[in-house]
Amino acid sequence: MNWDQLKGDWKRFTGKLKEKWGKLTDDDLTTAAGQRDQMLGLLQKRYGLAKEKAEKELDEFVRSI
Repeated sequence: MNWDQLKGDWKRFTGKLKEKWGKLTDDDLTTAAGQRDQMLGLLQKRYGLAKEKAEKELDEFVRSI
């Protein structure tokens, strides 16, 4: 799967995102609304990840689903 596919069916994948990153709230995911940069910012904020680490984790997650 790629980011465009995930973005296109965002609501379906929000549950999987919350399973992986439990600190993300429904409001966070609604705000991100499939925008990769928004998700990266949320991962950095909620988990204290460096930008590169957040990108790596997000890309790995998208490839795994």
